[in-house]
Amino acid sequence: MSEPKAPIPAPGDTYKGWLFKWTNYIKGYQRRWFVLSNGLLSYYRTQAEMGHTCRGTINLATANIAVEDSCNFVISNGGTQTYHLKASSEVERQRWITALELAKAKAFRMQAESDDSGDESSPPAAGQGGGSRNSEVQSTLRTLGSKVEDLSTCNDLIAKHGSALQRSLSELEGVRLEGQTSEKIRQVTERATLFRITSNAMINACRDFLSLAQAHSKRWQKALQAEREQRVRLEETLEQLAKQHNHLERAFRGATVLPPSQSNPAIDNKGSAPVKGDASDEDDENEFFDACEDVQEFITVPADPKYHRRSGSNVSGISSEMGMDDGTASLDEQSVASNPESPQSQEVVPMRKRRTRIPDKPNYSLNLWSIMKNCIGKELSKIPMPVNFNEPLSMLQRLSEDLEYYELLDRAAKCHNSLEQMCYVAAFTVSSYSTTVHRTGKPFNPLLGETFELDRAQESGYRSLCEQVSHHPPAAAHHAISERGWTLRQEIALASKFRGKYLSIMPLGSIHCIFEKSNNHYSWKKVTTTVHNIIVGKLWIDQSGEIDIVNHRTGDRCHLKFAPYSYFSRDVARKVTGVVTDKEGKAHYVLSGTWDEKMEYSRVMQSSRGGENGAEGRQKTVYQTLKAKELWKKTPLPDGAENMYYFSTLALTLNEPEEGVAPTDSRRRPDQRLMEQGRWEEANAEKQRLEEKQRTVRREREREANRSASPSEEGKEPADGAEEVEIASEPSETNYKSGHQDNYKAMWFERRVDPATGEPTHIYTGGYWEAKEQGNWDSCPDIF
Repeated sequence: MSEPKAPIPAPGDTYKGWLFKWTNYIKGYQRRWFVLSNGLLSYYRTQAEMGHTCRGTINLATANIAVEDSCNFVISNGGTQTYHLKASSEVERQRWITALELAKAKAFRMQAESDDSGDESSPPAAGQGGGSRNSEVQSTLRTLGSKVEDLSTCNDLIAKHGSALQRSLSELEGVRLEGQTSEKIRQVTERATLFRITSNAMINACRDFLSLAQAHSKRWQKALQAEREQRVRLEETLEQLAKQHNHLERAFRGATVLPPSQSNPAIDNKGSAPVKGDASDEDDENEFFDACEDVQEFITVPADPKYHRRSGSNVSGISSEMGMDDGTASLDEQSVASNPESPQSQEVVPMRKRRTRIPDKPNYSLNLWSIMKNCIGKELSKIPMPVNFNEPLSMLQRLSEDLEYYELLDRAAKCHNSLEQMCYVAAFTVSSYSTTVHRTGKPFNPLLGETFELDRAQESGYRSLCEQVSHHPPAAAHHAISERGWTLRQEIALASKFRGKYLSIMPLGSIHCIFEKSNNHYSWKKVTTTVHNIIVGKLWIDQSGEIDIVNHRTGDRCHLKFAPYSYFSRDVARKVTGVVTDKEGKAHYVLSGTWDEKMEYSRVMQSSRGGENGAEGRQKTVYQTLKAKELWKKTPLPDGAENMYYFSTLALTLNEPEEGVAPTDSRRRPDQRLMEQGRWEEANAEKQRLEEKQRTVRREREREANRSASPSEEGKEPADGAEEVEIASEPSETNYKSGHQDNYKAMWFERRVDPATGEPTHIYTGGYWEAKEQGNWDSCPDIF
C-alpha cells in the first residue's frame, strides 16, 4: 500500500505521519505514528492509540536535531531520550526536519516569554491549574502596584511638608518681636508634626512593601524549587511506570500466546553501532540479552541480511559454511513436523485413560499445638514433621516429572547434527524446572528401598524407574529408556541450608543422557533452588546458578545461566540465557527464554569482541544471529490446578493406583495416599508408624552388618523416613562422593564409577521390568 503524502508543514500546524523508529538490535527499526504539536514530539504504535496510550514524548525546546544520511535523523534532548528515526524517502525526511525546526523555534520563543516560574515543559495553555496560578500572580502584582503608589504619594507629601517646614524655620530666624514669636513657633510645630506623620506613613509603607516583597520572594523561590523537584519526581515516576507497562505487556502477551511478529523489512545492519534507543522504549520485549555488565556476558544483534536471504526454511547451506560436520537441516520446526517418523505426526492411541483430577486440597490451618503435642517427651532427632507442609507426591515422583517434556529428547534423537541436538537437550534441561514455579509444597522423602515406576511405553515410548538407594546421605537413582533412541539416568542427593528468610536447596550428582544412534553422551548438574519467605509472607520459588552441558563424545558444550530474581532488575523474571559452542569454543547457537514459560534459539552467523561494552577490562562477545525460533513452550496447567497443589497434567497421574507395580512403589505408600484423600490426621499417624518401622529395620540391618557396634550407640539413629528433623545428616559434595553409610544394597541399581565423568554413581542393573512381567516381587523388602 502506498502511503498518502503528508502536507508540507506550515508554522504552528500540527504535523503527523509515519516514521521508522529504532528499538533494539533484535527488531531494528519499527513503524510508529508520530505527532508534532505545541513543541512536543510524541509517538504511538498505531493511530488508534492516540486517544489513550502515548509511547514517548520529547520536548523540542531543548532538543538537538541532527541529520545522519539521506533518510535518517536523530532527535536528542541531551539526557536519556534519544530517538533514531528513519523516513521513507529523502523528501519525507526533509519535511519532518522543516516541521521540527519550526516547532523548536516556536517552543524556544514561548520559553523565553514565560515568567521565572521554571515551568519550562508546560505549553502556554496549561488548563485550569495554569489559570489559577496566573490569577494568583496578577493579584500579587496588583497589591505590589498599590504599595508603590502609596510610596509615591508619601514621597510627594514629604517633599511638600518638608519645604513648608524649611520656610517656617527660616521665618523663625528673622523674628525679633515677642508678639510674633509664639505664632511662628506654633506654625513650626504644626509643620513638624505633619512632616513626622507623613514620614511615619512613608516608613510604614516601605516596611509593608519590603515585607510583602520578601514574603512573596521566598514563597516563589520555594514554589520554584518544589516545581523543579516535582518535575524530577514525575520524570522518575513516568520512567518506572513505563518499565512496569513494558513488563505487564510482556506478561500479557505471554499469557495470551500471541503469534510472533513478522520481521520488519526496514531493519538495517547495525552490528557495529552502539545500542540505540531510550531505555524505556516499549519495543524491547524481544530483547534477549540486555547490556547490564553484572548480568550478561554477551550481546546479540541481527545478522547481515545476506544470511536471511540465504537461510529460508532450510539453513543446511549455512551449516556447511559454518564448518559443521554435516549439511543436514537445522532446528527448523518444519523439518520435525514433516518427518513421517516424528512422534507428533503419528496418531497416538493411549492404552488407558489417565485421571485428570485429584481431591481438592483441604483448607486446613496450621495448628502449632497439634505439632508440639506430638513432640512431648521425644528426642529432637525423632520429631516428625506434619503433612501440612507436604504435597501428596514423593521425591521419586517429583524426579520422574523431569520427563514432562520427553518430546524434546525424541526430537533430539532425530538430529544428525550434535550442535542442534545440544539445543534440544538444553531446552529439556530448562523445561524440568517449569513445574516448580508454583509448587511450594514439600514432597514426601522416600523410605530406603522405596521405588517408583512410570511406564509410558504404549503412550509415549519410554519407561522410567526410580529407587531410593541411600538415606545417609539421602540419594535417589533414576533410569529412563525410550524406544525412540535415548536413555536418561541420574542420581540426585539434596543438600539444604536455612538462611533465615529463605531456604537454599542444592542438588548433588549428575544427569546423563545418551543417544543410541549417534552415541552422543551428555551430562550436566542441576542449579540451586531457593524457597523465599520461609518465616513470614507468601512462599515463592526461584532457580539460580549456571549449568554446563557437555557432550563427552564431540566436546561440544552449552553454558546456561539462570538469572536470580531481583526487584531492581529490568530483565524479565526467571530469565535463562545460554550459548552452544563446539570443542574449539566457537559459538553456533544462542539460547534465551525463561525457565517457567519457553525457550528460543537463534543461529549465530558471526561473532566479535565488543570492547566498548566492557567493564573493568572485560569484553563482551557480540553475536550476529538469525531470527529467534521457539524450542520449547510450557503446557498450561489444567483447570482448577490451584486447588490441586498446582499439579501439571502428568503430576496428576503419578500417584494414580495401578495394578502390577512393585510392593515398594510410592503409589502404595499409605500416608501419602491418605493425604491425597484429604485425611491429614490419619496421614500424620500413619507417617509416624512408617518412620518407627524404618528405625527398627535400620537397627536390625546395622546389627547384622556390624556386630561390634557399641550398644550405647544403637537405637539413636534417625529414622529412614526423612520427614523428621535431622541434625547431622546434611549431605555435602564431599560425603556424597565418599559413599553411603546405610549398609544397604539397592535392589535395581549398583554403585559404579561413571566412565564419562569418573564420579561414583548408581547405574541400573536391569531385571525390574522382567520381574513385573512375571509378577515376581519376592526379593522386594516390606517397607510399608
